[in-house]
Formats: sequence, structure tokens, C-alpha cells
Amino acid sequence: MIDRPTEADIPGILSMVAHAGVFTSVDVECVGELLDDYVHKPGHGGYEFIVDREDGRLLGLACYGSTPLTEGTFDLYWLCVAAEARRGGVARRLVAEMEADLRRLGARLLVVETSGSDGYRPARAFYLANGFQRQATIPDYYAPGDDLVVYTKRYGEA
Repeated sequence: MIDRPTEADIPGILSMVAHAGVFTSVDVECVGELLDDYVHKPGHGGYEFIVDREDGRLLGLACYGSTPLTEGTFDLYWLCVAAEARRGGVARRLVAEMEADLRRLGARLLVVETSGSDGYRPARAFYLANGFQRQATIPDYYAPGDDLVVYTKRYGEA
């Protein structure tokens, strides 16, 4: 079931991100800060979070938001699926729900930035398989040998 996280979900979400196998402790800290904004700030601090859960167990999360200084452009900041739930449709459900929300918000473009490292190969394949187009690669962006790979998906255009 897709719904919105609550403050009570924060420890479970952070544990899921920490055990995903690709995120650093700095990444986990960043997700924690965004969740804190989401839960405690009016307007959620500009971020939207959705979670997929089954029988109260967190299976995945997506974090997205409007890109400042743009018209109808949004960023997908985080997409994470619990290790034990991978390849079970969780990411597809989260993206489908996010896209329905983006369409309601009048989105015209969604941007995803991800790593070019081997650990992110499944994520890159997922984006391509789900209608995203690879737009750019910036070599050595995150660290030497770790490229930034940018994907986009357009909405409301013929």
C-alpha cells in the first residue's frame, strides 16, 4: 500500500536506506534531514515523500519535489527499495504513484540524477525500462571514477 510517511516511520526509513547497499552515511543523514523537514515544516519543506508498505513493514520510499526556479520541472531525489523486497514491483508502484501526483501538479519534466558506479547499474536499468531517457553523463562527478548520470521523463507532451 502506498501512503505518506509519519514521524514514527523515520527510524525504519533510515534503517532501510542505510541497509540498501549503495548509500553512504552522508546519504542516510541527508534523507533524515529531508524527512525531518517533511514531517515538521509547513509545506513539507518543499519535499514529498511516499512509502510502500505491506503489513506495516516498509518496503520502499520515494522523495521528490518541484525544482526551484523552473516551470513544471520536478526532481526525483531518492528512490529506495528494501533489499528483501527488490524485484517485487515496489519501485514501479512508487514511481507510478509519484507520476500520478506529478500529473496532478502539472509536471512537464522529471529529472533523476544517479551514480554511474556498478552498484547503481540496477537503478539505471530501471529508469530506462520505465520510460526515462538518459540525457547526460558527467565523468568523475561524485568521485574519481564515479560519474553523474542524468535521466529525464516528459509529461503532457505529444
